[in-house]
Formats: sequence, C-alpha cells, structure tokens
Amino acid sequence: MHDLDERFSTALHGTARAWRQAIDRRLKYLGVSQASWTAIAVAAKAQQPLSQSELADQLGVEGATMVAMVDRLVKAGLASREPSTTDRRIKYVVITEAGYRLYDTVREQATAVRKELLANIDRQKLEAATDVLEALQGMIEAAP
Repeated sequence: MHDLDERFSTALHGTARAWRQAIDRRLKYLGVSQASWTAIAVAAKAQQPLSQSELADQLGVEGATMVAMVDRLVKAGLASREPSTTDRRIKYVVITEAGYRLYDTVREQATAVRKELLANIDRQKLEAATDVLEALQGMIEAAP
C-alpha cells in the first residue's frame, strides 16, 4: 500500500493530466492540439507578450520544442513573432485576433468542463483542497 505522500503525488499528477485531457476532448472539434491551445491560453493570459523562452518556461517545455510550437501557431495565423526592441536575440510571441478568438473558445469550454467536474464536489472540501494546492505551489516556487 502506498503511503499518503505518494498517493497525493500520484493523484495530483494524474488529476492534472486527466483534467487537461477532458478539456482537450471538448476542444477536439477545433482541430487544435492540446499543446497549441495551452500555449495560446498561457500567452493570452499574460500581462504583456512573453518571449519564446518565457513561454517555454511557463509551459515546461524545451526551447526547441517551443520554437516548433510557435512555428505552427504562426503558420495557423494564431500568433506572430515580434522582435525585441532591446535585444535582437529575443522574439516575443504575440497572439493575433484569430488567436484571441480561439482563446475565448478555449476559455469558454474550459469553464464548462470545470463547472461540470466540480459540480458535485463539497464546497468545503474543494476549498480545503485548493488551500493545500496553493500552499504547496507557494513552497515549490519559493524553494531555491
């Protein structure tokens, strides 16, 4: 039998993966991969345009993977690359109008999935679980 720490870790990882897959199933009709809609969502929610390396960091992917992903987004008309005015090595990923329309659809569908999945979860348990996850995230981000 697994100890509680291992059960938690396994449940956290599996739930995050299953959550993304549930949203991905809802978005299949758009013909956009999970990697693409996730990249669009992260870039669209950013306060200012992210560099390719910043976007890669937020998505947890390697730089080379990010280059190929941005290439696909640009080719699909969902994003563009804009050079930095201060460092010619840096390219910012800028979401196009079509990209923002896709993001609106992703956000709408993700909200619907979230409401469906959480509808029957006791609100106090949900709040307690959220508190634990936020505390854990804070500790991880503060660690050296």
